Amino acid sequence: MRLKHWRDFADLRRQGHRLAGGCLIANWKTLPAGSVSRVGIITVRKLGSAVVRSRARRLLRETFRTHQHHLQQPVAMVLVARSSIVSKSLPEVESDFLWAMRRAKLLK
Repeated sequence: MRLKHWRDFADLRRQGHRLAGGCLIANWKTLPAGSVSRVGIITVRKLGSAVVRSRARRLLRETFRTHQHHLQQPVAMVLVARSSIVSKSLPEVESDFLWAMRRAKLLK
């Protein structure tokens, strides 16, 4: 359920939609009905040490895992962590994610 190949990330960037808000940037493309939603996470060195980047990835992955069933249809999504994620807790990251999904009209 993860995007792992660079070409998948590049395709989403070229063909998908983009929305920045809060502690994340979301790039997504809708998939055909019956597909499984997939997610890829990007954290850059600018965020901090490996420990900080790993925590950011875990927060974003858990947020997507928790709320993927609330999406209207399956999506391929890349979440990019912004520097403000360093000081946020899981409920704050979830709030930013849900705000972005509502704004993109992806939630049921």
